[in-house]
Amino acid sequence: MKTKIILFVTLVFCRTLSAQEKQKDSIRANELSEVVVTGQFEPQSIKKSVFNVRVISNQDIQNLAANNLADVLNQYLNITVRPSGTSGRSTVSLFGLDAQYFKILVDNVPLVNEAGLGNNIDLSQINLNDVDHIEIVEGSMGVSYGANAVSGVLNIITKKSSQYQWGITASVQEETVNKEYSLFKEGRHIQSLKVSHTFNKNWFVSIGANRNDFQGYLSDKNGIDYIENDGTRGYRWLPKDQLNATALIAYHKDNFRFFYKFEYLDENVDYYNSTVQSGFNTTLGAYRYANDKRYLTNRYFHSINATGKLFSQLNYNVSLSHQKQARDVEDFRYYLFTKTEVNNVTVKDQSMEVLYSTGTLNNFFTDKTVDLQLGYEFVNNQGYSLVQEASNMMAPVRKTLENYDFFASSEIMASERFSIRPGIRFSAQSQFDNQYASSLGLRYLFDKGIELRGSYGNSFRTPTFEELYSKQIFDGHFFVGNENLIPETSTSYEASLKKSTIFSSGAQLSNTFAGSYLNVNDRIDMALIRFNPDTGNPEYQYVNISKYRMWNFSTMNQFKIDNLTFNFGAAVIGISQEIKNQVFTSDDKFLYSFNLNASASYMIPKWKTIVSGYYKYNGRTQQFVEGSSSYILSTVDPSNWLDASIRKNFFKDQFEVTIGARNILDVTNVIQSGTNQSTAHATSGEVMLAYGRSYFLKLAYNLNL
Repeated sequence: MKTKIILFVTLVFCRTLSAQEKQKDSIRANELSEVVVTGQFEPQSIKKSVFNVRVISNQDIQNLAANNLADVLNQYLNITVRPSGTSGRSTVSLFGLDAQYFKILVDNVPLVNEAGLGNNIDLSQINLNDVDHIEIVEGSMGVSYGANAVSGVLNIITKKSSQYQWGITASVQEETVNKEYSLFKEGRHIQSLKVSHTFNKNWFVSIGANRNDFQGYLSDKNGIDYIENDGTRGYRWLPKDQLNATALIAYHKDNFRFFYKFEYLDENVDYYNSTVQSGFNTTLGAYRYANDKRYLTNRYFHSINATGKLFSQLNYNVSLSHQKQARDVEDFRYYLFTKTEVNNVTVKDQSMEVLYSTGTLNNFFTDKTVDLQLGYEFVNNQGYSLVQEASNMMAPVRKTLENYDFFASSEIMASERFSIRPGIRFSAQSQFDNQYASSLGLRYLFDKGIELRGSYGNSFRTPTFEELYSKQIFDGHFFVGNENLIPETSTSYEASLKKSTIFSSGAQLSNTFAGSYLNVNDRIDMALIRFNPDTGNPEYQYVNISKYRMWNFSTMNQFKIDNLTFNFGAAVIGISQEIKNQVFTSDDKFLYSFNLNASASYMIPKWKTIVSGYYKYNGRTQQFVEGSSSYILSTVDPSNWLDASIRKNFFKDQFEVTIGARNILDVTNVIQSGTNQSTAHATSGEVMLAYGRSYFLKLAYNLNL
C-alpha cells in the first residue's frame, strides 16, 4: 500500500509541474552521437563526462545486422556472452562476474526479467529494432543506479524523434544456422516493420514489430520426429520463436518533454526430450512417444518519463515504470507416429512484477561551477517461483521485496579543467539491513587533447529471488536458497588516460589506457553445508562465503581518416576467488586471461557501400571447480570470433542490402580441462560457445517523407 501511495504522489507531481526546456549541452546537432546520458546530470558530451563511457553506435548495430543484444556484445572488450543451447538464454559476464552484477537499462530504467530487475537479463530477448545507440560504463555505479550495478551498467537509448514527417522501415533477414537452412524449417528468419509519424513540432509517435524465428540447430541430433531411443532425438540448440512489439508517444512543447514507451515480448522455446518411450493400447496399438515441454515467456514494459524545469531553474527528470515478465511451462506427450500432442498441461513457473520510479532534481545554484543532484528510487518486486520440495512435491513461493533509496551527488568545477564528482546513496530494504553506496569521480583535462579520469566506488548486490527462496530436492539431490543471506558489498577503483589527436591531413587518433581494481566481500555461492546423517547425501545451500578480487588493464584505440575507421583494443584481467564450503577451501591466487578485439569499417562513397569486419580474441581462462576432496583448477581454451559484412544502398538510399557472415572461424565448443565427473558439481568437458559459422542476407526498405 505504501508503494502505491508513493507512486501515485509521484505521478501527480509529474503532471502538475510547470516546466521549461531541459538545458542542452553546447554541442551541434550533427554531433549527437557523442552525447551521453548514462550517469550524467544532463545529456552532455563524452569529453565532459566524469565517467569513462563507451558508445556502441547505430551504425555498428546495422553493420553487424544485429537483431538482439547478444549479436552485438560478442565483439566488445571485457565482455563475454554466455549462451546456452539447452535453455535458449544468453547472458553477459563483465570482468568474470556474471550477469547478476551487471545492470541493463532501457532509457535509464532497469529492465525486468522473470527472476529480477536489471540483472541476469537474457540478451537474446532484447530487440534492437528501435535503438539509437548503446552506452556502457564499467565499474561501480551504485550511487546512480542502486543495487547490483557492481561491475557496470549498459544503457539502451531508444529513438524518440525524427526529422521526417513519416518514416516507414520494413526488413527481412535470412540466416543460416551453421550449414542448416531452408525457407521454413531450418535457419533463422527475421521480419520487422516500423512506422513513425511526426504530427507537428510537438508530437511524435512510432510503432513497430519484430519476429525472430530461430528453427534450432540439429548438429548431431535428429529432430522432433526421430523414433529411435538412442539419445539423439531433439536439438543441440533449442528452437525459439520471438515476437517483439513496441510503441512510443513523445511530446515536446516549449519547456516540457514527455514520452511513454511500451514493449511486449512473446517467446516460445521448444524442448524435445532425447528419450523415446514405447507403449501399447487398444486404440493406437504399439506406439512411441516422448515427454516434451514448451517454455512460454511474456514481458510487458510500460515506462513514462517527464523532464523540464521547476521555478525557472531546477531541472527535474522523473520516470515511472510498470513491468512484468512471466514464464510458463507447458508439458505434453508427443506421439511420434501420429505427430500429435496430448495431455497438455501448463503451469506458471516463474514471474516478477515490478513497480518502479526514479527521479532527480539538479541545477540548484546559479553559480555554474557547482551543481547538486538529489534523487530517489522506489522499487516494489512481487516475485513468484515454483519450487521442488522433498518427495518431488511442487510448491509455489510468493514474496515481495521493496527498497526505498535516496541519493545525492555533486559536480564541482574546481577549474575549467578539473571536475570533482562525489556521491552517496542510502537504501532502505524490506528484506535486508539498510545499505549504502558512495563514489568519488575525478576528471582533469590537459593540453593537447589529454583527458585523465579516476573514480572510487562502494556498492552492494542484494540476493536474487532464486538465491533466497529456490528449492530443488529430489532423488538424493538437495539444493536450496537461504532467506538469511545478506547483501554482498564491493569496492572498486578505476583510472583512465585518453589522448585525442587531429592531424593536418584530417585524420583522427584516439588512445585510451585504463586500469581498474574490484573487491567483492560476502559473495554468495552454492556451497556444501553438510552430509545428511540419515542418507549420507551431500546438501548444498546458498551462503555468504566467498571473496572475489579483480584487476584489469586495457587499452582502446581508434583511428579515422576519410572513409576508414579502425579500432583496436586489448585487456589483461587477473581474478582471485576464495571459494569455501564446510569441507575445503579453494586457493585464492590470481588467475590471468588476455583478450583483444579489432574492427575496421570502410565507406566507398561512389558505390554507397560499407565494408566492415569485427574480430575478438578470448584468451585462456582458469577457475577453480569443486572436486571430491578439494577444489580443482579448470582451464577453458581460448577462442576467436570474426564477423564481416557488406552493406549497400540503392535507389536514393531507400533500399538497403546487407550480406555477411558471423563466426567466420567456425567456433562451436571449446575444451574445459580439469573437470571431475564424479562430483555433484561436475562440469562438462566442453563449453558451448556457438553453433558455428553462419551467413546472413538482410533486405531493408526505408521510406522517409
